[in-house]
Amino acid sequence: MREVAFIKQNKEKWLELEQAILGKSIKNPDEIANLYIQIVNDLSYAQTYYPKSKTVVYLNHLASQIFQKIYKTKRTDTNRLAYFFKTEVPILVYQYQRYLLYAFVLFFVIVGIGVVSAKYDAGFIRNTLSDAYVDETLENIKNGNPVAIYKSGSDWGSFIGITFNNIKVGMLCYISGIFAGIGTFIVFLQNCIMIGAFQYMFYEQGVFWQSVRGIWIHGSMEIFAIVIETAAGFILGASILFPRTYSRMNSFKIGFKDSFKIFLSTFPFTFAAGFLEGFITRYSIDMPIWLSSMIILSTLSLIGYYYLIYPSKVVKQIENNHIPTV
Repeated sequence: MREVAFIKQNKEKWLELEQAILGKSIKNPDEIANLYIQIVNDLSYAQTYYPKSKTVVYLNHLASQIFQKIYKTKRTDTNRLAYFFKTEVPILVYQYQRYLLYAFVLFFVIVGIGVVSAKYDAGFIRNTLSDAYVDETLENIKNGNPVAIYKSGSDWGSFIGITFNNIKVGMLCYISGIFAGIGTFIVFLQNCIMIGAFQYMFYEQGVFWQSVRGIWIHGSMEIFAIVIETAAGFILGASILFPRTYSRMNSFKIGFKDSFKIFLSTFPFTFAAGFLEGFITRYSIDMPIWLSSMIILSTLSLIGYYYLIYPSKVVKQIENNHIPTV
């Protein structure tokens, strides 16, 4: 069957399913499940005969949306918060994994630009980080403690101030996505350039590894969370730019709902990063290398596992339980 005929034959059914997803038509669970089985069959057919078509992308998105709606009706006596982190967010992350890839690629590219700029432009670091910050850090390096700046203020004061600042940065990264993703890119660009220049400053002074042992105790979760929040901003922007067959407003509603959940999922990691920066990083210079290394690897492994590995495990487990998914 030609693709045009395939679309024409099934268009009404797909639109009916869209209305059910948006809550504009009332369907009982059996009707929704029946429509879902049909959409999965259509997706399988399209993947076989039109593998590079936009129809496959559209049906995959439609199937994943209705799957979430069905799966929610299957859970009983489940703690809502536990379900959110154990199942709902991983499914969404799996569904939008390409946006995480975009954010991570951009992160490494832009940080690299920051490093190169700092290397070849003598004034770049000061212009990026401010004279006061650079002078204080250079004085700390001279005194033998490159990360002494993290000792300023009380434990609790630092924890609260740092956490709220990180939430503000993450919120700015995410909500700027409403400007078609361009706002998110600009905010992310500024932060990644700063990271590159910041790390090169320590490298230039010959204390790179000492800085890594201190900064990345909290930085592993803090920076990783910002990358995830940036991906959420891109999802929000894409829902406006690429509405597929939805109206732009309905596409935005779906994109906002999904991306906001991914954004919220970063909060525990942001709080953990703030705690580590307020209470642990200040003592990194006195720590054995094995201890600081263990903290860095543990925090990076935890957040990396949750966003990069666990979503696939959740989807695979659902498939093994014979619940059809995409």
